[in-house]
Amino acid sequence: MSGGGMTSPRGARRSDHVRERSEMSIKAGRIDYRLLHGIVQGFWCPTYATQRTMIIDDDTANDEVLKSAMRMSKPSGQALSIITHEKAYTNFKAGKYGNHTVFVIAREPKTFLDLIEMGQKIPILTLGLTELPPEGTPGVQAGRRAFIKEEDIPVYRRIVQAGTPVEVRYMTTDKPVPISQYIDI
Repeated sequence: MSGGGMTSPRGARRSDHVRERSEMSIKAGRIDYRLLHGIVQGFWCPTYATQRTMIIDDDTANDEVLKSAMRMSKPSGQALSIITHEKAYTNFKAGKYGNHTVFVIAREPKTFLDLIEMGQKIPILTLGLTELPPEGTPGVQAGRRAFIKEEDIPVYRRIVQAGTPVEVRYMTTDKPVPISQYIDI
């Protein structure tokens, strides 16, 4: 009973089932320039209750001091991956997380668009906390803690048009506000 071409009693190919699980491994995504910090670790990670929290960030993944500091905030009972974009994309393409539920955290919306364009489904993306840009930066203030840079507006549009709802919400107790309240989708 080995081989990727075997069929199950329902007639689905085993490889189709693995691919389907792989595409559904991401339970949620969050854009947060601080990545994993107290609010994310203490509120968001338990809300999604995934098996793995994944930080996709080249700077953090390539800096052992930053990585060590980030690991101190590891959610209890969850695996933690702090990896580069390239490693994340390679692992998702290979189906490495097909048997895990994953909460992905990154600084930029482009990371999530890339995952979607690779075939990953992201049921919900939360725009949580962004770095305040220099005054005069073109864009839109989205709530008290998030700023949407003008250059990112087309990225958010493509994410929403691909079927992933994007909400602006810092805390789990905040009312979710659709990104369409701030930018035209």
